[in-house]
Amino acid sequence: MPIRLERLRGERIAEHQPALADLRIAVFRAFPYLYDGSPDYEARYLEAYARHPGSVVIGAFDGDRLVGAATALPLVHEAASIVDPVRHAGLDPARTIYFGESVLLPDYRGQGTGVAFFAEREAHARTLGGVEHAVFCAVIRPTDHPRRPEGYVPLDAFWRKRGFAPMPGVIGRLTWQDLDEAGETPKPMQFWSKRLAS
Repeated sequence: MPIRLERLRGERIAEHQPALADLRIAVFRAFPYLYDGSPDYEARYLEAYARHPGSVVIGAFDGDRLVGAATALPLVHEAASIVDPVRHAGLDPARTIYFGESVLLPDYRGQGTGVAFFAEREAHARTLGGVEHAVFCAVIRPTDHPRRPEGYVPLDAFWRKRGFAPMPGVIGRLTWQDLDEAGETPKPMQFWSKRLAS
C-alpha cells in the first residue's frame, strides 16, 4: 500500500499527538541526534504546533498507521534559540517559516517521502502569504563521535538537492538529553536556508 500524506492542522495534530511523540522519540534515538526523549516533553513540543494556526504537520500514513511526519511553523512562533540566530543573520522572522523536523521509520525510507515532505511544507508556506525563506537547523556532531555508525552519510547532499544551503557561521543551540547523558545539555545546530519562490 502506498504511503498517504495528509496535512494535519490544529485539532488533527492534537488527535495524533501520542503517535507523533512515539515517532519522534524512536527516530531521534538514532545518530546524530541520540535523543533520550520523554512523552511529557513531546506533549509540550507538539502542543505549539496544534495551537498556532500557521503551523502544519505533514503526516505520512501506511493505512491508519503514522510512519512519518514533517513539521513547519512560522518562525515568529518559535523559541528565541531558533529565532535569534536567523534574525541576526539578516532574515526577517515575520517572512520566514521554520521546518522543525522530518522523521520517517527506517522501513519506509528511500521511496520519495522525504522529498515529498519538503515539497508539502513549501506548498503550505505559500498558502500563508508573505513567506520569503524557509530555514531549518541540524545538529553538529564530531566526525569521531563514539556513537557515529560505520558508513554514516550525512543528509547534506539531500538538503542541497532540495535547494537549501548552510548559512555560514549561523550556529544556534538547542538543549536535550543524549542517550549517554545524565541531564540535558545544549547542542550546536547548523542553520540552513532557502529562498522560496513567490
